[in-house]
Amino acid sequence: MTRPAAPRVEFALGLIGIGKPWGFANSEVPGERQALALLERAFALGVRYFDTAPSYGVSEERLGRFLAALTPGERSAVRIATKFGEHWDAAKAEPFVDHSLEALKRSLDGSVARLGRIDFLQLHKTTPEVLGSSDLARAWDYAAGLGITTIGASVSDLESAELATANPAYQILQFPYNAAQQTFAGVLDKASARGMKIAVNRPFAMGRMLYENRELTKADAFGFILKKRFAGVILSGTKSPDHLEENWRAFGEALARQEDGFTAETYRSQR
Repeated sequence: MTRPAAPRVEFALGLIGIGKPWGFANSEVPGERQALALLERAFALGVRYFDTAPSYGVSEERLGRFLAALTPGERSAVRIATKFGEHWDAAKAEPFVDHSLEALKRSLDGSVARLGRIDFLQLHKTTPEVLGSSDLARAWDYAAGLGITTIGASVSDLESAELATANPAYQILQFPYNAAQQTFAGVLDKASARGMKIAVNRPFAMGRMLYENRELTKADAFGFILKKRFAGVILSGTKSPDHLEENWRAFGEALARQEDGFTAETYRSQR
């Protein structure tokens, strides 16, 4: 009997760490040169999905400069996911939340100016109240007018996740999921069954799982998530080019365990 093809899960790069302090063991923001080296290494490896947000400090700006240096053909192969709803106060060097229509429009205008084409737009700091607001509905219309057609939510509570999953307009849902944090396991199943694209973040719990459980490998962590067999991406949020390559290879190893005959080399050759 022919084995059915597994849903496509892709390794993706989360870029919070190149824009603001983030991480369990080392929260320092890398310099411009190191951030560029990370993005260049990611592209060379075959990463084509990048996740950012205005509230990630200078992340969008740095990614935008990298994208501007790509050839038209290279840029067309890259998919960019960003968010609106949480913003960055540069003077205070801290994020703040504003879901008003004008704030959402200003945020989106800034993201488009920095990034160009946006493939996936998600509501940030989602709440059930905001999901039902008229300001958000008008903001989605504004986004559609800018050519953004795939929308969704980045969620941190189950009620918001359920509401977003039930909304047929939402085609992407992002949330944390790993062996130590399985709150959204049921949501993952339901959203996947509905045909949504899933973006799993914090596969290593911001690095905590790897530091606190020395027996757990990165391939183990990826493998736990891949058992769900969904269509979407797993976001690796490293700041180090070398750690990025480690994570890329671990993801390929995890895929090899999931699918007979599927190796890390096979994964690289398909990029």
